[in-house]
Amino acid sequence: MTFNIGVIIGPVLGGILSDPAGSYPSLFGNVKFFQDYPYAAPNLVSAFFLFLATMSIWMGLEETLETRKDRRDIGVEIGTKLRHAVKTCFSRRNPEAAYSPIASRDPSVEVELSPTSDSTRPSTPTTSTPLTTPGLRLPPRPRYTKRLPFRRIFTRNVSFTLLAHFLMTFHIGTFNALWFVFLSTPVYDPSNPPTAPGAFPRRLPFFFTGGLGLHPREVGMAMAILGALGISLQIFVYPALAARLGTVRSWRLALMFFPCTYFLVPYLSLVPSSAASPPPGPKDGFTVWVAIAGVLLCHVVGRTFALPAQTILVNNCTPHPSVLGTVHGIGQSVSSFARTIGPVLCGFLYGVGLANGIVGAVFWGLSGVAVCGVLASLWVREGDGHEIWLEGDNEE
Repeated sequence: MTFNIGVIIGPVLGGILSDPAGSYPSLFGNVKFFQDYPYAAPNLVSAFFLFLATMSIWMGLEETLETRKDRRDIGVEIGTKLRHAVKTCFSRRNPEAAYSPIASRDPSVEVELSPTSDSTRPSTPTTSTPLTTPGLRLPPRPRYTKRLPFRRIFTRNVSFTLLAHFLMTFHIGTFNALWFVFLSTPVYDPSNPPTAPGAFPRRLPFFFTGGLGLHPREVGMAMAILGALGISLQIFVYPALAARLGTVRSWRLALMFFPCTYFLVPYLSLVPSSAASPPPGPKDGFTVWVAIAGVLLCHVVGRTFALPAQTILVNNCTPHPSVLGTVHGIGQSVSSFARTIGPVLCGFLYGVGLANGIVGAVFWGLSGVAVCGVLASLWVREGDGHEIWLEGDNEE
């Protein structure tokens, strides 16, 4: 859901901020920086958001790895001090917002009073030693004392799950990159002379070129449709259907939507536009936006069901609990590798297709990759996270 919320807000915000000198001439028309760099504003805002995310992780996220929990974390210490300073400042401005902890019956817990504060309002303990209270349970001793060797991680189920994960993230990540480019690609103008660059005769159903020619704001709106549809499906459809079909069946069913989506995307350039915007003007009109929404609905249905299920399957394919983090790390590496090579390779092929009058070539290639993902899913089963048992696993 948070991903879909970002998909709604991000493209709309990017479309609004693109080319501020041209979009808002009364405010930024005389700003030379925005004249020279019309797309700097959305990238600067993205950099600011990424900086906030980095600081939040550094100062707020605690270590979960058992072997590193006892090490000092300077970022978390700084974050704790900042939160304490903000709370102290807020409580001074609004005394009613302050609270007093309930007195403990444990004599080992001593509460120090601040000399400047009211005697009825104890301050927090300044000692750095952990407090012990009756009934407080310490973290349990790790149950699994032996770790599965790395060479034994790649079982049959793990291998096919990672293969399916690679193929899915490859075509989803590539589509997200190409979709922007396709929406902004100029519309094919049949009135151009045959010798003009980019003018190719149409020979349907496969030999045609051109995009939708949308402006940045319209591209942002088209991307926001993805998030709006995704949130609706995530709330009202996914829980019931996943509970009824199960993780693997709903995942395989969702994967079948992607080949259909990628096969239909290029044909959006053939949808007739309104009379008010003939070629080479941007595509517009009720029919165009209904077609865009229909294709995106097909993609969002697949993505909404496939992404959560894929995460569950990567988690459950782990052959032994001791290598759960390792399997997730490998899965993230596989995903990152696919998201890296996919847009680069297919972006190049998209340009080749445009140069030869076949705009749909790369999308139909993605459809083939998605079909391979469907076939790979047939060998994937949902594990229980403990396929291999080692000596001592039964000990409590």
